[in-house]
Amino acid sequence: MTAPSGRLAFAAAAGDAGARLDRFLGLAASERRLALSRTRLKTLIEAGYVTIDGHVIRDAATRLTEGAQIEVEAPPPDESPLLAQELPLNVVFEDRHLLVLDKPAGLVVHPAAGHEDGTLVNALIAHCGDSLSGIGGVRRPGIVHRLDKDTSGLLVIAKTDAAHQGLSALFADHGRTGSLVREYQALVWGAPQMPAGTVDAPLGRHPRQREKMAVVSEERGRHAVTHWRLEQQLGPASLISCRLETGRTHQIRVHFAHIGHPILGDAVYGAGFKSKAAQLSAEAQQALARLGRQALHAAKLGFVHPITGEELLFQSAPPDDLSNLIKILRR
Repeated sequence: MTAPSGRLAFAAAAGDAGARLDRFLGLAASERRLALSRTRLKTLIEAGYVTIDGHVIRDAATRLTEGAQIEVEAPPPDESPLLAQELPLNVVFEDRHLLVLDKPAGLVVHPAAGHEDGTLVNALIAHCGDSLSGIGGVRRPGIVHRLDKDTSGLLVIAKTDAAHQGLSALFADHGRTGSLVREYQALVWGAPQMPAGTVDAPLGRHPRQREKMAVVSEERGRHAVTHWRLEQQLGPASLISCRLETGRTHQIRVHFAHIGHPILGDAVYGAGFKSKAAQLSAEAQQALARLGRQALHAAKLGFVHPITGEELLFQSAPPDDLSNLIKILRR
């Protein structure tokens, strides 16, 4: 799909009579393979860029009549106000619509308070350059899911509005009816009593420590489900594979802490298990200290390409620091 700019003309046929303006334009743009999402079109309508029979219309819910002549003035995308920075990226797949990369631990995904630059988004703006189209009217990468700063692994980024729209729908469904596959590897303290299981517990802000998430009541939290299986017991720790059915902030970390098996190295949710490290060999203790973060890695990512329909599946081995800790624990 192309990101249009300039004047676009549409005509309402007999079957379009009574249709909402924004829905008509969304379907018409899709038929012409134009990268204009419903959100983008609504913004253009409300900003006065759309006319019906020569009259500016600012209400997206306006109903059309047969033969109505609709024109959309699509301005070129604004440049991102964010700084472009040349930072190393491990890109495992890229085309004109999206890219998949293997994020290192320590890299923040999006600028925020305390991390105004040096983020993945800053690096992507520099890497993609003019190949980025106007997602939401701004030339920027589309972040459809995130990984915590200290979680490594696979991440998909949209480069066009159309890809962003398709990927967002896919991630909102979390693979329940669509093609999405997201699997993580984690080292947790202790050994689960079952070979596999599911944690179904709503998540919300911690009632006292607002920077943390916590398992809360259904009234206060959002539905959250994590499926897991035991890969290998490693002394006082275990290697676990996880599959997300929902994608809440810190979901895996909070869920495993909730069932008594917090992730190794997690200073936020596993602080009460620091004494567990004394049960590790001296070599394993040193490897855990060198890791210096939660032992969590996004190892598998699969989905149907939202534009081409191609089935894509990517796998990532744990980075050296985590791989080394696993290797030592297996001895």
